[in-house]
Amino acid sequence: MPLVDIELIEGVFDAAQKQEMIAKITDAMVEIEGEAMRGVTWVRIHEVASGHWGIGGKGLTTADVKAIQGK
Repeated sequence: MPLVDIELIEGVFDAAQKQEMIAKITDAMVEIEGEAMRGVTWVRIHEVASGHWGIGGKGLTTADVKAIQGK
């Protein structure tokens, strides 16, 4: 059974967006492995505290990501 982990910075995506990620990732895996695997395809979302995710030696915050998104 496949297990897909998604790591996000907390506060960037709302509950509906996270549910959409789960549904679409599940659909993508089922497309590859077949419909029989839908019930055993796991998708987990882990949220990392704002500032605890580093890129290029700098902590990335929720505000940084929202600025990148143009929000």
